Amino acid sequence: MQRTASAHWSGGLKDGKGTVSTASEVLKETQYSFATRFENGAGTNPEELIAAAHAGCFSMALSAELGKANFTPAAIDTKATLTLEKTDAGFTITAIHLDVNASIPNIEAAKFEEIANGAKKGCPVSRVLNANITMTAHLA
Repeated sequence: MQRTASAHWSGGLKDGKGTVSTASEVLKETQYSFATRFENGAGTNPEELIAAAHAGCFSMALSAELGKANFTPAAIDTKATLTLEKTDAGFTITAIHLDVNASIPNIEAAKFEEIANGAKKGCPVSRVLNANITMTAHLA
């Protein structure tokens, strides 16, 4: 299985502009720039897209792991907060925190936390990122 996305950039770092697109066309020439990445400009940025991918991937991984343990979630809501810091090596994604709120009938809190931690470790996006990935999981 392969998935594709593309980016186009024109101009210098601070005055240039770019677009990102996905093969599915969910993103189609979506604007990004220095301002959207390091300031508060309109558009997206690579870090925001990584955070969205991580939140979505984790939510599905958690659902899968719950299913293996014979639990069916009524709802899983995940917010991924990505930290981008300037290090000696340059700008680096140093951490991602997953804030999870889930409603799962008939599950004990300890079992939920165990399964959530397994999903965090097993999520394909978690495994691809070389960052400190933390999580807060709340059972409703």
